Amino acid sequence: MARPFVVDVGNLMRNPGSRKREQRGGPLAGLAVLGVSVPPDADVEVDLTLEAMDGRSIVAMGSVSTRWTTECSRCLRAIGGKVTSQVRELFEDPSRAAPAAGGSAAGDEDIYPLHGEQVDLEPLARDAVLLALPAAPLCAEDCAGLCPVCGADRNEADCGCDTTVRDERWAALDVLKET
Repeated sequence: MARPFVVDVGNLMRNPGSRKREQRGGPLAGLAVLGVSVPPDADVEVDLTLEAMDGRSIVAMGSVSTRWTTECSRCLRAIGGKVTSQVRELFEDPSRAAPAAGGSAAGDEDIYPLHGEQVDLEPLARDAVLLALPAAPLCAEDCAGLCPVCGADRNEADCGCDTTVRDERWAALDVLKET
């Protein structure tokens, strides 16, 4: 099975300071947060510049983008859009990483692993998309949502239902309003 996000960086590693542009794309399964998901047929596009740092690490800078779908948070209409995330991440061989002051770089959650002369951009792409997906998307900023009484779409017409929120703890005081 082809792995579209795996990039050979052997020549780059032998020439610290050199750069290489990589454009990759492919589907990534299971990208979803709070009901917002990337459709199975949508490709995640990666457009990065890879730069060799010191013969032990690679910096990846650029963008990750894809399409998403969900339901409007207010009216439940099917909606979708495109998300693009800017990234700047470090890839480093965990076995050759220099220990940081007071600790070890191995297992550092902020660094992606460099596997010999290859980097796998899939974890970077997955993280960037998941962090960029909208939390509560709307079909429109002024979406009126659904009527809490009858369920009618208030964007289409006013249903006329009384949607006054009433706190029963204050019901005894309603008598004062009537007099």
